[in-house]
Amino acid sequence: MAESHLQSSLITAKQFFEIWLHFDSDGSGYLEGKELQNLIQELLQARKKAGLELSTEMKTFVDQYGQREDGKIGIVENCWLIFNLVFLIQNFLQTWRKYDTDHSGFIETEELKNFLKDLLEKANKTVDDTKLAEYTDLMLKLFDSNNDGKLELTEMARLLPVQENFLLKFQGIKMCGKEFNKAFELYDQDGNGYIDENELDALLKDLCEKNKQDLDINNIPTYKKSIMALSDGGKLYRTDLALILSAGDN
Repeated sequence: MAESHLQSSLITAKQFFEIWLHFDSDGSGYLEGKELQNLIQELLQARKKAGLELSTEMKTFVDQYGQREDGKIGIVENCWLIFNLVFLIQNFLQTWRKYDTDHSGFIETEELKNFLKDLLEKANKTVDDTKLAEYTDLMLKLFDSNNDGKLELTEMARLLPVQENFLLKFQGIKMCGKEFNKAFELYDQDGNGYIDENELDALLKDLCEKNKQDLDINNIPTYKKSIMALSDGGKLYRTDLALILSAGDN
């Protein structure tokens, strides 16, 4: 597992935590002594086996810690991983909806803890509440760009690879609150308070026609599938669609 991750040109957030947990054998939150040397040795072997050179950040990391038996780094100090960090989770928006339990449009501290707890369990790691709180604080330090103590969809999504990040394509066409509400009411053709797949299809076609530089009409099926991941059983409510299309002002 660790070897394949270390051979990647980009390391995802999920892989980052898996690598860290693999080498932090005592669960201290630090890599030190033998743990740190094991990481460096396995990194060198993995890159050589894959026929890959060390990146600049990796080489700096190895040069700094490779000859130091007393080396010690905390999880935040593992810079070469953080520089390459991309938050790529399969079914990203389904994941968002699962953990944004109150549909606020944010993942708040307790919701984030639940996400990390599930991630750790999948890695067969059990941590106490203190360590879970530390990991939660780390995630906020990494991703909470406006320091409001909670994660917005855009803060998480900006770390997706550009070619896979449909949300970036909608950043330039977001509507003010008043304009968004007017559009929602227009495309909610039956007035039932939510947008279904057919209504979303009509909305996306019009958006693509008006914003050809940002949106590709041939990608409507992909846009629709991704946006409907936020829906409640095929019902895309105003607050759900606002996460994608509303700039939030009046």
